[in-house]
Amino acid sequence: MHLIMVGLNHRTASVELREKLAFPECGLSLVLLDKLREYPHISEGVILSTCNRTEVYCVVDDKEEGRQDILNFLESTREIDQEAFVPYTYTYASRDVIRHLFQVVSSLDSMVVGEPQIAGQVKNAYQAAQGKGCTGPILNRLFGHALSVGKRVRTETGIGSKAVSVSYVAVELAKKVFPRLEGCKAFLVGAGEMGELTARHLLDNGVREVLIA
Repeated sequence: MHLIMVGLNHRTASVELREKLAFPECGLSLVLLDKLREYPHISEGVILSTCNRTEVYCVVDDKEEGRQDILNFLESTREIDQEAFVPYTYTYASRDVIRHLFQVVSSLDSMVVGEPQIAGQVKNAYQAAQGKGCTGPILNRLFGHALSVGKRVRTETGIGSKAVSVSYVAVELAKKVFPRLEGCKAFLVGAGEMGELTARHLLDNGVREVLIA
């Protein structure tokens, strides 16, 4: 059996493409986990999908066939031709998967290094797959160790001391661009997790009204 991962992130793909490959934060994702297991070369799987990355971690019986199963799964469930997204993907196998996941959960691979959301997102993705019976001994061990590594990095280093995030950085930039935020109105495009966090930061900084589209 082999451990592989296929994904794309903020470094390799545009926002538009990442949105097309993203998985919804609802029960539909649980249904899609069942579909992932239907592919012949995949025995275990976890789908990590955030605003900045979509990554599919799998245990397969053949690396090349397993990779193609993952690409077919993304094409089918996200309804987008492979030619449109494959050039922007990356594939890791074996130890490289372990190294990459450790970097991801520690926020070393995040758009803003040290942001605190990713650890919870990895945990939620793993627990969702585990709850559907999509993980086995290999992914259980991998994600268990990864979450422990992420926690250790945050507690033993200063990487998360400022608890920054993309939304926090955006509001800090707005404070530098505009003379004052108090009493102003703000317009946000997007109502996802980052949009919600940005709205909270804006309100905490005195913005009177936040409009969301």
